[in-house]
Amino acid sequence: MLKLAILGLLHERPLHGYELRRHLAALTGHVRPISDGTLYPAIKRLEADGLLVRETEPGTTAAPRHTLHLTEDGRAALADRLRTPEDLDISDENRWFTVLAFLRHLDAPAEQAAVLRRRLAFLQQPASFFYDGERPLGAEEFEDPFRRGLLLIARTTTQAELAWLESTLAELDAGAGSARPAG
Repeated sequence: MLKLAILGLLHERPLHGYELRRHLAALTGHVRPISDGTLYPAIKRLEADGLLVRETEPGTTAAPRHTLHLTEDGRAALADRLRTPEDLDISDENRWFTVLAFLRHLDAPAEQAAVLRRRLAFLQQPASFFYDGERPLGAEEFEDPFRRGLLLIARTTTQAELAWLESTLAELDAGAGSARPAG
C-alpha cells in the first residue's frame, strides 16, 4: 500500500520527502504510521525501479532540497495497480481507502467501475466479526453492548458504502455510455 500511496500522491504533484511523509500521514493517519525507516527505503526502491526521479532544487535558507517526481513508468505502474488491485486491497478497509483515494487517476470510467464492482461484490457477501460455526452472527444476537455496537456500526458503515457504490456506479455507467462513439 505504501508504494500505491507514494505513486498516487506524486501523480498529483511533485513533493519533497518531508511533504510526502506529511501527506502519507494524513492519508493513513493513526492506522498505519509511516516511519523514516520505512518511507525512505521505499522511495529508493521506487527510484531504482525507474518509477520516480529525484530532482535537486536550491533550498530557501538551507541545503538544497530533493523533489520527487513521478516518471511515465511510475504513472503506468500506478494505473496498473489501480486497474487490478489485489484481493486484500478490496477486502481490507484501510487498503481499500488507499485505492479509493487515487482511483480517479484511472482515465476510463469503465475501469473505475470494474474496481468498484469488485468492492460491491465483496460487501454483498454475508460477513461478521463473529460466527457460530460458518454462520455470521448479527448484532441482534448479542446481549454484550460492545459487540452489538461493533456490529451495528459496521452494518451502518457498510450500508452507507453500498449506497455510495451503487450511486457512483450508476454515474460511471452513464458517463461511460455517453463516452461511447455513436453508431
